[in-house]
Amino acid sequence: MRTLTALAAIAALLPAQTRRVSDDEVAQVHRAALLIDTHNDVTSDTVKGLDIGPRRAKGHTDIPRLREGGVGAVFFAAYVAKDYVTGNRSAHRTLEMIDTIRHDIVARHPDTFTLALTADQIAATRRAGKIAALIGIEGGHAIEDSPRLLRTFYDLGVRYMTLTHTNDNHWADSSGSATQTNKGLNALGRSIIAEMNRLGMMVDISHASDKTFWDVLAVSTAPVFASHSSSRELSAIPRNMTDEMISALARKGGVVQINFGCQFVAADPKAKPPRAALSDIIRHIQHVSKVGGIDALGIGSDFDGVSCVPQGMEDVSRFPALTRALLENGYTPEQIHKIYGGNLLRVMRAVEQKAGK
Repeated sequence: MRTLTALAAIAALLPAQTRRVSDDEVAQVHRAALLIDTHNDVTSDTVKGLDIGPRRAKGHTDIPRLREGGVGAVFFAAYVAKDYVTGNRSAHRTLEMIDTIRHDIVARHPDTFTLALTADQIAATRRAGKIAALIGIEGGHAIEDSPRLLRTFYDLGVRYMTLTHTNDNHWADSSGSATQTNKGLNALGRSIIAEMNRLGMMVDISHASDKTFWDVLAVSTAPVFASHSSSRELSAIPRNMTDEMISALARKGGVVQINFGCQFVAADPKAKPPRAALSDIIRHIQHVSKVGGIDALGIGSDFDGVSCVPQGMEDVSRFPALTRALLENGYTPEQIHKIYGGNLLRVMRAVEQKAGK
């Protein structure tokens, strides 16, 4: 008995052994999953005139590769760079970014995309054989401190807002803050979180400072999520989340959508340049699963928003490779379905149920 116990203890310290997975098994599991990517920045190119219909040699995203990757839904980023704060141009830029999603992506390719506003609409779009397109604002300065603009953007289809980008704004601090005062949310910030809860707009804490994160968790009446972040324990950058943050987010019913950027998943994120592989994404998924549970996981690739992506996960067509790696590392089809979209849909529905209250 002692020998068996000792062997079991040793086995627990060893890396998990991968298993052989057939192409048919990968295809079956992948086809059955509703894969939702909560952060894609191809909009920074479509707003300049890019048509994502044809396959392109550059970048990470186009329709042929989305189809090859079996992607079921994409939150396209209405990204507003901090430079637009100067001259109060943020709201104007936000409208341009919302329009590029609605016009240059959805309206230009109606046979491929449907604009989705709810979790049920995402599922319905998948059943219709199309890809659900959703809108997420990146950078809370987009609303220019105005709940009225927040409501207007919601009416235009925005279903999450990243509270900050690399800059602080007048009501929340960023993980990339130049001042490092880390004040968190002020009274205006708390009222904006309350209004997002009332509207049914998901609160995104990616890019937020640690203090802002904890303040949001304390005041939000609905689950919050990180649309494109990873583990700070494995890749020590401020944009990633500590184990304490992951655990607290999970207890509130939220999810961490794993960012694929090399800097976010590399063992040495400060290397010039950082190097990463598909196995690094798996490490982060395993770690977040260990800390927060399988229900705390999702995918927020940051494709076309990062300059370096891991070897083996070069673009949106490569998602089946991630499915294979997850199966090889012991994840069940049910767990993969949760990671790929089930958990995010649960959060969306919880946020929707809080709307108007």
